[in-house]
Amino acid sequence: MAKITLENLGHSYMPNPQAPSDWALKQLNLDWDDGGAYALLGPSGCGKTTLLSIISGLLTPSAGRVLFDGQDVTHLPPDQRHIAQVFQFPVVYDTMTVYDNLAFPLRNRHVPEADVDRRVREIAEMIDLTHMLKKRAAGLTADGKQKISLGRGLVRSDVNVIMFDEPLTVIDPHLKWLLRSKLKELHQRLKITMIYVTHDQTEALTFADRVVVMNLGEVVQVGTPVELFERPQHTFVGHFIGSPGMNVLPCTIREGKAFFDGTAVPTATESSLDAVSGRTEIGVRPEFVNFADKGVPVRVTKVSDAGRFRIVETRAGEAVIKLLVNEGEGIPADDAHLAFAQSHTQVYRDGWIVA
Repeated sequence: MAKITLENLGHSYMPNPQAPSDWALKQLNLDWDDGGAYALLGPSGCGKTTLLSIISGLLTPSAGRVLFDGQDVTHLPPDQRHIAQVFQFPVVYDTMTVYDNLAFPLRNRHVPEADVDRRVREIAEMIDLTHMLKKRAAGLTADGKQKISLGRGLVRSDVNVIMFDEPLTVIDPHLKWLLRSKLKELHQRLKITMIYVTHDQTEALTFADRVVVMNLGEVVQVGTPVELFERPQHTFVGHFIGSPGMNVLPCTIREGKAFFDGTAVPTATESSLDAVSGRTEIGVRPEFVNFADKGVPVRVTKVSDAGRFRIVETRAGEAVIKLLVNEGEGIPADDAHLAFAQSHTQVYRDGWIVA
């Protein structure tokens, strides 16, 4: 296992990049500690797979360095980095048994057969494949084949990091939950560095201790699931994480206070607002919005039942504001007022939180 450091990393698929849009990865500086569980989260095309390919050695970056435990591995080939990778579509040897699939990485490295047998059976027990060891891999379901891919990464003792590139895409929803729980359990047990790439916020937030959120080739925030939810550093994080996402409302700053639609809104950043300029917005999640006797005047336009709560959509002028109302609580028929929880209402300038 190793600590992974990305130092001033950048990559472009163009021979002579000029504009910022020419870069698939803009300048990145990241540290992944040895033994951590991390997720790379972002929409398709944001640079997640490019970054994974650079770490694994399948791609050489246009700029910057990749370090494993302080050693520069930027130009090392994949076979010298000791990395295991689990891909979106399960990669197994259909003509082999499950046992032989798991044993293959060890036999390929000329590990003594007694050690191969001990390690294969140990890993098979961890990932619930013991009863299938004699079966041909060709007859397994997608989740069974993905377990083999995972097992081939775990069976080696020299692996620096296991990287998962959207590994649950082809798995049924119920089996996704089971396999994700198994991954979490294995990480807590083995403390192997794991990096999980996904566009699914649920997968990222339930698996990782720290999540790296990417957009347009940039890292916009690194944090725990709680930090990403309660204090998004960028409006993109607020939109992308949460269901429904954060309300982002245009505001003006006057005399150190934020005003939305003519109404003063108390925020967590009031002491820092005097010098704020540029495009300013208020960000508050639906969980921290409530109906009140006074506040921002709105009209109720839509109510959606989500089981334990209802998602209420309101409008103030052209702006849409969503809030969550518990089952059984009253909802105004038309006109109403909204109050925002001050400690969870942030001001953003040009997309970034005002510290």
